[in-house]
Amino acid sequence: MTNSKLLEITDRVKKRSLESRKNYEERIDAMRDQGRARPRLSCGNIAHAIAACSENEKAQLIADGVANVAIVSSYNDMLSAHQPYHAKLDQMKRALDDAGAVSQMAGGVPAMCDGVTQGQSGMELSLFSRDVIAMSTAIAMTHNVFDGGMLFGICDKIVPGLLMGALSFGHLPFIFVPAGPMPTGISNTEKVKVRQKYVTGEVGRTELLESESKAYHSPGTCTFYGTANSNQMMLEMMGLQLPGSSFVNPDDPLRTALDCAAADAMVNLSNADNKVGLADMVTAESIINGIIGLLATGGSTNHTLHIVAIAARAGIQVNWQDFADLSEIIPLLARVYPNGLADVNAFHDAGGTPFVISQLLSAGLLHADIQTVVGKGMQPFAAMPRLEDDGLAWKASPEKSDEPLILRTVSDPFQPSGGLAVMKGTLGQAVMKISAVKPENRLVEAPALVFEDQDEMLAAYKAGKLERDFVGVIRFQGPKANGMPELHKLTPSLGVLQDKGFKVALVTDGRMSGASGKVPSAIHVSPEAASGGMIAKIQDGDVIRLDPESSVLEILVDADELEARTASEGPSQLQTYGRDLFETMRGTVATADVGGSIF
Repeated sequence: MTNSKLLEITDRVKKRSLESRKNYEERIDAMRDQGRARPRLSCGNIAHAIAACSENEKAQLIADGVANVAIVSSYNDMLSAHQPYHAKLDQMKRALDDAGAVSQMAGGVPAMCDGVTQGQSGMELSLFSRDVIAMSTAIAMTHNVFDGGMLFGICDKIVPGLLMGALSFGHLPFIFVPAGPMPTGISNTEKVKVRQKYVTGEVGRTELLESESKAYHSPGTCTFYGTANSNQMMLEMMGLQLPGSSFVNPDDPLRTALDCAAADAMVNLSNADNKVGLADMVTAESIINGIIGLLATGGSTNHTLHIVAIAARAGIQVNWQDFADLSEIIPLLARVYPNGLADVNAFHDAGGTPFVISQLLSAGLLHADIQTVVGKGMQPFAAMPRLEDDGLAWKASPEKSDEPLILRTVSDPFQPSGGLAVMKGTLGQAVMKISAVKPENRLVEAPALVFEDQDEMLAAYKAGKLERDFVGVIRFQGPKANGMPELHKLTPSLGVLQDKGFKVALVTDGRMSGASGKVPSAIHVSPEAASGGMIAKIQDGDVIRLDPESSVLEILVDADELEARTASEGPSQLQTYGRDLFETMRGTVATADVGGSIF
């Protein structure tokens, strides 16, 4: 039986979304009512569309007897996670051919690596790249010769962007195809230790680079549980890629078998008699399942932006209060770095997402009857894929994990509430990833030290000015100010200070990496400084109180004094390295609490 509080929250979301969902469904129905695309094209349209196909493919497409499947790929060699998509393109085309379909590479989307741009100017384009990817996906699909789509994407903004774009073609079915994580390198604990030694001057750049290269060492997704791997969890929780397929390494034979199974599933979905499209899969229930997965696994805070933005493209209005209310009933079932020692490979071996889904279903804490890429219902997603003598099979998750330091049951969770907290108060609202923060470090009340960018704060650290209890305030980092970059390069320095016994915290209208979490950080502060938020009026010495367990984010300054203050105007910036091209997006972007999107 589904939890009554879960049903109440879902009903609230659906009522809030009545008008916007109706408008979305009307657009989808208008496309559905026109029927399949190719019979409506002119001969010239079709000739252009099939000119590069083989003679056999041309004959099939002209006869209109088979499905034509679009492949939209984020392949590039810069992202280790997306490098396998180069070979996967031809492999998937063969698999679709064997399954009885024709396929065409419909288009590519940009895909940047936050690991490369972390702390650099390119990070200011990171969040905006999500919306560019959505538009690029629409451009790929707009040729309107397709019966379905395979989406090749894994990492931070790429999966949300692909999904947001595909939802504009929600009358068609889509399946995500993961490439899998790289094999485990050095432990995350050792990686962090070397980073902190570099900050304190105990090791040099050579030793740091050697350590980083042992952590990030081959094709595949990075193995920590950041935004990229949270994406993969989310897709399974929403039923948008095959059960248990997220965390199978790129060179594992099981990976190839899963790709072939995805091809079979797509041909089934894109059959002319099938009326199930992406719009039928992305509903209020599936969106809430994605949020539940995030809370149950301690996933990336970036999804408090992405899930809200994805939902909006489907006419569904979710907000941070929904996250907070769900967090009260969803237990934390996983500890994966940064909120544990295990990486995603160990998480998968311990039972992974299927085990979490199994536990949530057993407790009525997940919507069980949603439409998925393999049919109606979430029960198939509670099973783990494996290769047997007679081919691919799925094995049901056990009632208990053999690795209780990684995965727990709902009756014995790591903590009774979810891994995220939403805070509100005189500074507005913000989110915090609490799953990785020790309980004794969560509440901080200390004087503010205000910085207009992260480099100012790092300079103060190097000058020895941060050896104290304080709340670091870094403002003008929101979507409107500069595109909302991640501030992950602050993590080692703040971690060192915390280890020394100081009570430290961060308050910012920017983002933190999905890999951050040891230091309490109130992020995505809304309204942001550039939109007149109270964060722009904080001064050095103002006492700030962060209490995620009580949902409090306050500046302990008299209200009249705050009202009389002049807000900071923020730093001036040269719009170099392509940032000038995104001025229009900075001017139109929505606030973080509604997804930080331009749509």
